[in-house]
Amino acid sequence: MTIPALDPAFAHLADFDIGIGSPTVDLPAIRAAITEMIPPPPPVDGIRTDRLRVGTNPAVSVEIFQPEGAGPHPALLWFHGGGYLIGSAAMDSARLQAWAERFDCFVASVEYRLAPEDPYPAAHIDAMQALDWLIGSAQGLRVDPDRIVVGGASAGGGLAAGVALAARDRELPLAGQLLFYPMLDDRQQTPSSRWDAVVWSPAANEFGWRSYLGAAYGGEVADYAAPARTRSYDRLPPTLIIVGGADGFFDEDLAYAASLTRAGVPTEVHVHAGAPHGFDLVAPESTVAAVAAAQAESWLGPVLARG
Repeated sequence: MTIPALDPAFAHLADFDIGIGSPTVDLPAIRAAITEMIPPPPPVDGIRTDRLRVGTNPAVSVEIFQPEGAGPHPALLWFHGGGYLIGSAAMDSARLQAWAERFDCFVASVEYRLAPEDPYPAAHIDAMQALDWLIGSAQGLRVDPDRIVVGGASAGGGLAAGVALAARDRELPLAGQLLFYPMLDDRQQTPSSRWDAVVWSPAANEFGWRSYLGAAYGGEVADYAAPARTRSYDRLPPTLIIVGGADGFFDEDLAYAASLTRAGVPTEVHVHAGAPHGFDLVAPESTVAAVAAAQAESWLGPVLARG
C-alpha cells in the first residue's frame, strides 16, 4: 500500500528498515548494536543519576534522574521503545535527564523484560511494579504521588497506555500520559498499518506483536497488552499523543485520541506530516524533531506542575 510522501528531512530513510520481521532475525545482535550506539549523557549539576532494582516479581531495573532539593518533586515514569523486542532504558537518557533538570522532576526509566524471551504480561508486570514502587516510595524519593506522569515511545508508549488503564482500574493516581507514536493495536486492520512504511514495516510490526503476545496473538488479547482494545476510556488521565503522518501507527494513534476525547479525557494530539516512525530518534537534528520536543515540553511542564 502506498505510503504518504516523506518530509525531505527524512528522504535519506526511504530504504531504511530496522531489520526485524523474520523468525531468523538476530535480536541479540541488534540489541547489542543499539547499546553501543547510545553513549551515556554527560552529568548535569543538580541531577543525580543511578540504577536501582525495585520490586520482587522479579525485581526490575530502573534508571533514575533525581533532582536535588527537599521536594516533593513531580515524577515521570518512562518506558523505552523497540517493538517490545529491542531497546533499553538508556536509549532516552539524554532527553530524560534534560527533563529532570528543566522541570525539577524525578524521572525513572524502566528496563522492562523483552519478547520473545519474556512475552506479555512480563513487561506489563515490570511496568506496574515500577509504578507501585514509585508511589510506595514517594516520601523517601521526595516525590509527590499525585503528580506522576507515565510516558513512553512506540512500544513504550503502548506500555504506558496499558499502565494508565491498569492504574485507572486500581484507582491509582496519575497526572497524565505522554505517548510518542504509541504501539496500541495488535490487529493491524487500519489502512496505515498496511503502508509499506520505513523504519518500522508491517512485517516488523507483526513480528513484534507475535513475539509479545505469544499464543494469544490473533485471539483474545487483554487491553493492558493492546490498549486499542479497551472498551472504556473514561477516567483516564490527560493525554498527549505525538505521531508522524508517515508512521504505520498513524491511524491507531488518532483513533485512540478520538476515543479519549469522546470519553471526556483532556487530549492533545500532534501529527507531523511526512514523518516516519521514531522520527525524533532517527533524525534528532531535524526541525520536525525539535518541534515535537517543544510540543511535548509545552504539555509536560503544566501537567507536572498541577498534577
